[in-house]
Amino acid sequence: MPLSHSQERRRFRARDFLWLALFTFAALSIHGYHLGIEDQAIYLPGVKFDLNPALYPHDAEFFLPQVRPTLIDEIAAYSSKFMHLGVEGSVFLWHLLSIFLFLAAALRIARRCFERERQAWAGLALLTVLLTIPVTGTALYIVDQYLHPRTLATAFILFAIPDVMDRRWLRATVMIFLAALVHIQMAFFGGLFLVFLAWPTVFGSLRGRAIFFGLPLATLFEPGSPAWREAMLTRSQHFLLKWAWYEWLGIFGPLVILWMIASMTERSWRQDDATSFRTTLCKSLVYYGGFCFVVGLIVTIPQRLERLTPYQPMRGFHLIYLLFFLILGGLIFERVLRAQVWLYAVLLIGTSIGMFYAQRDLFPGTRHIEWPGRDTGNRWVRAFVWIRENTPREAYFALDPRYMMQRGEDEHGFRGLAERGALADWDKDPGVICLFPALAPKWQEQVHAQDGFASFGRDEVLHLRQRFGADWVIADHSMGLSACPYQKDGIYVCRIE
Repeated sequence: MPLSHSQERRRFRARDFLWLALFTFAALSIHGYHLGIEDQAIYLPGVKFDLNPALYPHDAEFFLPQVRPTLIDEIAAYSSKFMHLGVEGSVFLWHLLSIFLFLAAALRIARRCFERERQAWAGLALLTVLLTIPVTGTALYIVDQYLHPRTLATAFILFAIPDVMDRRWLRATVMIFLAALVHIQMAFFGGLFLVFLAWPTVFGSLRGRAIFFGLPLATLFEPGSPAWREAMLTRSQHFLLKWAWYEWLGIFGPLVILWMIASMTERSWRQDDATSFRTTLCKSLVYYGGFCFVVGLIVTIPQRLERLTPYQPMRGFHLIYLLFFLILGGLIFERVLRAQVWLYAVLLIGTSIGMFYAQRDLFPGTRHIEWPGRDTGNRWVRAFVWIRENTPREAYFALDPRYMMQRGEDEHGFRGLAERGALADWDKDPGVICLFPALAPKWQEQVHAQDGFASFGRDEVLHLRQRFGADWVIADHSMGLSACPYQKDGIYVCRIE
């Protein structure tokens, strides 16, 4: 039986893969690529640990609990081993592949939302340009500038959306299962949205939705310790009432526009499979977003629900934002710009320049693309690489617990790049502590022992050695130590003795 025109459009052709590859490299050029930054300060040590479990004898507990539930570290590690790429090459390759799959899944949805092929690609183009736009106050991007399991998990979730609409339950279940193997939290949010998409009448009241969300997590209602609360307070994105006014605008703005799109599409004289799909998708996103917002308020206000805050219900807006821009791009191209390709190209180029500039402002001390095996241009990364190549594997480092926030450090994680242990920090370690409160006392003891690190001298770092066993230090001055084999670009690496 021959395929209909709409069914034929949904199939991927050879030229689609070529265009998706071009879009992937466009994303790389606009948004850049960095190794070991931000959340990868947690995941990259996990990759290194999989390949060499002798690493991190002192501090693996500060990253392994978060890495163990995901397969992304094993995927990158064993790809590196069997393909002889090296860790840097493997991580870079999987980053590109994750973006490619993400864009392919988004294109599949765009083709269901729009009857015309050019509209679908226009929506995908806007999404590609805006991959690193912040998702309101959640501290998330749509896609990060580095390999993150969230990107691959989101791709699987996006592949599941048309399957749910077509009632292909087995395929949708397989996709959510794959997403869960990569990123369990994103799989939960994706599965929750698919429930709204498939069976919205079940959740007829906000009260029922809150009960649905709360029951599986009832065991987490026990109060946290003071050390755990201190770690939690480093994460303002967990607390909805602490968000800025423009972040609140980022909650309601997309939901209002999505509702308007659904209403206008419903009232349109032209009704077909694409308009029906778009209407259902937009309405489901609004209901889902409203639910996430209400639950976000519920877990933020009463103290007895404080243990739920690390699960961040507002992260559900990640899916809302990416689908919002996908749909918006197609509508702007067709309805606002009247399918004028050159006008849309001007819009995309202008937006791309703005996004590129934002990335250069975020990472001023590092090259825009950190190609595997090449110098990054970052003086801190050079010091970390020297440490990896010239210090004992069991070396245990003290460094400023706020080192990732220093101008020019550009949020590169020490453990993943140096492959050495380090005392607890104020930036990424609290994120793990929020999910695993048993680690909080050790984290609190170590970070407070390093209070005032910038003014430390020899006596203070000797105290860190006596108390915690730290036998090396990296800082922007020698701290009165004489054994400093690395002194370059204003950075000192010294033995504590």
